[in-house]
Amino acid sequence: MKVEVYADIACPWCRLGTHQFHRAVAAAGAGMDVELVHRPYQLMPDAPEEPRPLMDTVAELFGPEQAGAMVTEMARIGAGEGIVYRFDRAVAVNTLTAHRLLWLALREQGAEVQARLATALFDAYFRDGVNVADHTRLAELAERAGSDGGRARAFLAAGEGHAEVRALVAAARREGVTTVPRFVFGNGVVIAGVTSAEALGDALRQ
Repeated sequence: MKVEVYADIACPWCRLGTHQFHRAVAAAGAGMDVELVHRPYQLMPDAPEEPRPLMDTVAELFGPEQAGAMVTEMARIGAGEGIVYRFDRAVAVNTLTAHRLLWLALREQGAEVQARLATALFDAYFRDGVNVADHTRLAELAERAGSDGGRARAFLAAGEGHAEVRALVAAARREGVTTVPRFVFGNGVVIAGVTSAEALGDALRQ
């Protein structure tokens, strides 16, 4: 069974949702053969290429007081799921480069490696304060996920996948994707936005 998820590396709810999905698959048991395919989406396609503290961006968007309350609540929810959010360390940057690497992983290694890379990217962004547009750091993450680091560096340096990923992001918007994460199941069921492992498990069983 193939399930597609539209997600952005800079989306904390996407990090939570994909974690819940993998938990739902594990709870379903060995008889459930599922692959999760990550499709690119950008919450802020015009985000700068130069990294800056994520909290500066969040404060500009929502105001300092609301921003603080939002990240505190997100960190609390994450802790309940076993996810570490360190918003004080996170750096905001354009995620197109990271999406290009995910696109390469799917094309050359398949959905399993791509899913491992997506988890590594989420942790790098939200837990470790990594600049997910930096080619060296991305190549390191690719290696940890089971990809060839040299191939990743050459791919990113050559600008490969740029047009293709931009086209996929644009297509998602044309198709009406406005809320992420958005899980699309083979039988047409769609679960978008805030969800739970239980809801995702129900959709898998259907």
